[in-house]
Amino acid sequence: MLVYFWGFLYSKYVRFWLKWILRLLTQKCELQRVFDGLKAGAQRTLSIGNHGIIVLRNAIQVEEGEVEKCVRDVMKEKKIAQKDTGFKTNLHISLLQISGYKKLYLDVESLRKVPYDSDNEEHEEQLIELWNLLMPHENLKARITKQWCDIGFQGDDPKTDFRGMGLLGLVNLVYFSKHYTNEARQILSRSNHPKLGYSYAIVGINLTEMAYSLLKNGALKSHLYNMISGWPRMEHFHQFYCYLVYEFDKFWFEEEPESIMHFNQYREKFHEKIKRLLLHCDVILTLQN
Repeated sequence: MLVYFWGFLYSKYVRFWLKWILRLLTQKCELQRVFDGLKAGAQRTLSIGNHGIIVLRNAIQVEEGEVEKCVRDVMKEKKIAQKDTGFKTNLHISLLQISGYKKLYLDVESLRKVPYDSDNEEHEEQLIELWNLLMPHENLKARITKQWCDIGFQGDDPKTDFRGMGLLGLVNLVYFSKHYTNEARQILSRSNHPKLGYSYAIVGINLTEMAYSLLKNGALKSHLYNMISGWPRMEHFHQFYCYLVYEFDKFWFEEEPESIMHFNQYREKFHEKIKRLLLHCDVILTLQN
């Protein structure tokens, strides 16, 4: 009862006068003081959610080109001098990161909802590009062929494997193979291990689902806010996917599963490992690391 009474008293009266005294002493509002005391990146940007400023809540829903106006509106409402360029820059970056995260999720979700269409020339070109990147010395004998199993698809027509993640699964696979070609070929080779082998493409699509779910539930915020001082874009999502592919392959061979039948068990163990890493406020998970 005493704790409840003190909480009510603090939120109703003490906090207001404490903030008033601190502003009088420092000539800065609470948001300025918080920004001054926090490290750039996730620490600073995530702190915005603790401030019930209406104009600030509206600012996190805007397009990239509208962020500058939102910064001016926040500074006007909080009576912050426009000459405080440090705060202005920091707030601008944080609002770009928050708004950009929301837009990135919408873009990723939109791509995920696009079903693979074998009658779509662009879809087919990406699929053939994936083969050529991974198997440069072997020609594809036909569009529908058992050769697709050589890069880890389940059957003779890969389009059936993209049902869950749509075009996003293919775009991720192609991105990794194009930007990290040597690593992709090495991992494909390792995936053919006689005892510890796994289906490269199927696992890759599975990791797309993992990256997507982490983005959707907000777990990627700290990583992206630390990684980019601005608007997160699709490329940054692809880069995180590349990290997952590379690290999962290492994890799989370190764990030495008895068989591929235990894939779900080890996939979940890897997922938990990544989620723990993402809890750190200073986290950045990239393949370069």
